[in-house]
Amino acid sequence: MIAAPLRPAAATPDFTARTTDALADAWLKTAIDRTTGTARAKRAAIVGQWPDFAVARERGKAIKDHVVAHLGHYLAEFERNAAASGSVVHYAATADEACRIVVEICRSAGAREVTRSKSMLGEEIGLPHALEEAGIGRTETDLAEHIVQLAGERPSHIIWPAMHKTREQISVLFKAHHTAPHEEETPEAMAASARRHLRRRFLEADVGISGANFLVADTGSVCTVTNEGNAEMTTTPPRVHIVTAGIEKLVPSMGHAAMMLRLLVRSATGAALTQYTTFHTGPKRAGDRDGPDAFHIVLVDNGRTEMLAGEEMRAMLRCIRCGACMNHCPVFNHIGGHAYGGTYPGPMGAVLTPVFDGLTMQTRDLAHACTLNGRCREVCPVDIPLPTLIKGWRTRSWREGLEPRSMRSGLGVWRFLALHPALFRWTLGIGARALRLLGRGRGRIHALPALGAGWTRYRDMPEPPPGPTFLQAEAARRRAAAR
Repeated sequence: MIAAPLRPAAATPDFTARTTDALADAWLKTAIDRTTGTARAKRAAIVGQWPDFAVARERGKAIKDHVVAHLGHYLAEFERNAAASGSVVHYAATADEACRIVVEICRSAGAREVTRSKSMLGEEIGLPHALEEAGIGRTETDLAEHIVQLAGERPSHIIWPAMHKTREQISVLFKAHHTAPHEEETPEAMAASARRHLRRRFLEADVGISGANFLVADTGSVCTVTNEGNAEMTTTPPRVHIVTAGIEKLVPSMGHAAMMLRLLVRSATGAALTQYTTFHTGPKRAGDRDGPDAFHIVLVDNGRTEMLAGEEMRAMLRCIRCGACMNHCPVFNHIGGHAYGGTYPGPMGAVLTPVFDGLTMQTRDLAHACTLNGRCREVCPVDIPLPTLIKGWRTRSWREGLEPRSMRSGLGVWRFLALHPALFRWTLGIGARALRLLGRGRGRIHALPALGAGWTRYRDMPEPPPGPTFLQAEAARRRAAAR
């Protein structure tokens, strides 16, 4: 496939520069509002039709916690049953090892071209780069991933990877790269153009690579969930099917998988069921009309056992990658996914990026961008305490001395004022009067001087209401109550 090379994460500017660019992009905000607004409305409607959603949520949480607590047992059971069905199971401790295994399988199969169904685990381990460096042609088959690949960009959302693209931009990409591009500027015509282009790739691919939404321990099956059918076209026609999956994707049985699917789909797309929910169990058998001759499953650790060993991050292993947390996150809804700079954006990215990339001066910014409003936990289908995990990274960042001097100095001033209540109240009163002068009775302050300029660059500051401050009003209330 002829496409622009994927830009590596290291080449991107720092978080402040990325967010500045995102906030200045008026179309991006419109695109995010349309996509996530629709997702929120559809999720609210479908959850509202499920009276026992809260019970199911607790059950889903319990299933994932049980698997994580007995991960070794279920890994062994899954490997045993997968092998019995003819699958070959590989273990990879790191992202590099996982990529090396996949590339070696492709080379052993003599593969020159591979198709890939959407997989965030593949993005996480850098599989697109590894295939490119090995000289193996790669075609992304999910429509949005196809768009992102043509643009040489990274996904901006784990469910809607191309949510940042306009129809006009997609039209230009398709006309530049498709051999039989669309003539009418309609979504239907553009989708048909992609279908014509991808159909040949599906049939010519030597290897198909997919992710896994769930791994079923008692059958050794791999479950994929899509709305386009591209996963089935990726996993069925090629001679070899390779699955890359995180070790936390396990569930004990088909019954548990069905339970988790109900939570996943409702939280991800606001539907009762996706168009295609497929269970793959080994390669083609005697008498089967289609399917791969070889079936490989690469189980990837990449920091997950470290998360398991530490109590702070263990709850994150419940994550089923539904994207609900970012759809409801006010920060994500202002800056989009690319501003986060990692594979996973939004609240989940603020937690996971420091796990995969280490806590550095760059990744620490993600935790500090969070408002800690708690909406992400409210909508999480497995009740991950995301605000608590994010606060944990803030604490560690402070402990390791990664906070800039300005923040440490500012908190030092705050601490001094907090320890001197009279001075704190006086300063608060002066600040409220200054803000009222800047607001001039308009209700909003459009520009603040000095350190406050960063706040009002892209938003207004509410003007303090007339009358006493909260502390003054509370003091007056207590005096009146004491009389």
